[in-house]
Amino acid sequence: MRFEDLEVWQRACRLCVDIYQQLNECRDFSFKDQITRSALSIPSNIAEGYERGTNKDAIKFFYYARGSAGELRTQLYIGIKIGYIPKQIGMNFKEEAEQISKMLSALIKARQS
Repeated sequence: MRFEDLEVWQRACRLCVDIYQQLNECRDFSFKDQITRSALSIPSNIAEGYERGTNKDAIKFFYYARGSAGELRTQLYIGIKIGYIPKQIGMNFKEEAEQISKMLSALIKARQS
């Protein structure tokens, strides 16, 4: 199995693309950079962890990905509050980030067993 076959990686990639597209016109470059970097970090860390040689290394990167999902949720809340992201779209992104976090928790638990 390849990391590209993992549903959690696929969903994290889709979420990242959706966030990039949503913020395409955002002129606040520091906010845009920060939120897109945290979104990009999720699938990137899943891939890096999966490609590592040991479960210990993989789990460490899956935790990084989960941490980035939490960072992303925080930035989504702020983006909604300051009007950069429409509320319903932002809440949909937040829900997806939460689901990805849960999937990562399950992946971590499975790898720890």
